[in-house]
Amino acid sequence: MNTRAVRTAAALTAAVLAVAACGGSDGSDGSDTASEDGGLGPVTLQLSWIKNAEFAGEFFADTNGHYTDVGFSGVTMDPGPGPIETLVASGEADFGLSNAVATAQVIAEEDAPLKIVGTKFQKNPFTILSLADGGDIATPEDLVGKRIGVQAGGNETLFDALLEVNGIDPGQVEKVPVEYDPAPLIDGEVDGFLAYLTNESITVENAGYAVTNLPFADNGLPFVAESIITTDEMIAENPEMVKAFLEAEIRGWQDYLRNPEEGARLAVEEYGADLELDLAKEVQQAEVQSTLIVTPDVEGNGLFTITDELIEQNLATLAAADIDLTDSADLFDLSLLEELLEEKPDLLEVPSTT
Repeated sequence: MNTRAVRTAAALTAAVLAVAACGGSDGSDGSDTASEDGGLGPVTLQLSWIKNAEFAGEFFADTNGHYTDVGFSGVTMDPGPGPIETLVASGEADFGLSNAVATAQVIAEEDAPLKIVGTKFQKNPFTILSLADGGDIATPEDLVGKRIGVQAGGNETLFDALLEVNGIDPGQVEKVPVEYDPAPLIDGEVDGFLAYLTNESITVENAGYAVTNLPFADNGLPFVAESIITTDEMIAENPEMVKAFLEAEIRGWQDYLRNPEEGARLAVEEYGADLELDLAKEVQQAEVQSTLIVTPDVEGNGLFTITDELIEQNLATLAAADIDLTDSADLFDLSLLEELLEEKPDLLEVPSTT
């Protein structure tokens, strides 16, 4: 499993923060992002995890030429996990994929000049995974008296927030240190396990166990994930590059929604060919993550959009996690996405996955 979760990134030193994330990795700067041949140059995207079906939309955008169609000479997708916020803030990556809690934590603690400019996952994939014939944790109240496997670091912060928003005394739940392998759940060492709906939940179920999930997004901790982050300087000085990147991303994810199975194949046979991924599992992941991407709000407003109501819910989650960030403008800047959707209304199409 991954270390993407929610974490405090490595400290961003003053020297790192002084490096501006410029327009593309070709060294261009200022408001003129075009290279001599009229293009935007290369772009670098820091992924949050290995090259699996979670990034099928990016694979489509590359395969189908969407990045080059909008003016980039090419795209580099660096796999995670890693210090996403640090890499973007330092200019080592033009854009990164993170989540609202992780990004907000770095902004609040390190004054990182970062913003979320759009999001893939409207609903975060965090869950308390349990065996149906074991802990069977279906409601927050079911956590009481249980042993829950929680990974050290940011996941502890998130789990503590889950207890707080549901009025559960931490003393009534035994928090057991674990790694990211769900073996302790299968072996009966814990009753529940902090996991991803798109990863361990599928893995354990495919191993022959009936599972129960307690999704954080549906139980008091809604926040966006797989969100596109970039720097304040990029937004201010290279807005056309940001809009071009968002366009390529949206078109790639439109392609994905038209054919999730092909997205899984691209992960297994092409972009993640060296990872020995299981096609059946990647197809399942594609199916599950579609439910996190497409919501009624997205159907009405378009991919990557975030409603004011959802932003307020994100801020409430940050407060529950003791992250001191109360102004939405400190974390979100959706102005360029809004401009893009006004200029190109065909990007509002949200293909049906059925």
